[in-house]
Amino acid sequence: MINTVVKNYRQWRNYRDTVEELNRLSNRDLSDLGISRSDISEIAREAAITK
Repeated sequence: MINTVVKNYRQWRNYRDTVEELNRLSNRDLSDLGISRSDISEIAREAAITK
């Protein structure tokens, strides 16, 4: 059980860190990466699961 809690916490932190990092980018920088602001949550969710 403790392993599940730790895993979930790490995924949540990874999600949050990814969202914060992408939100710091300008619209132009995001566009250069092929990302729109509306995609940030989904990209962060995928990043949190795969790490």
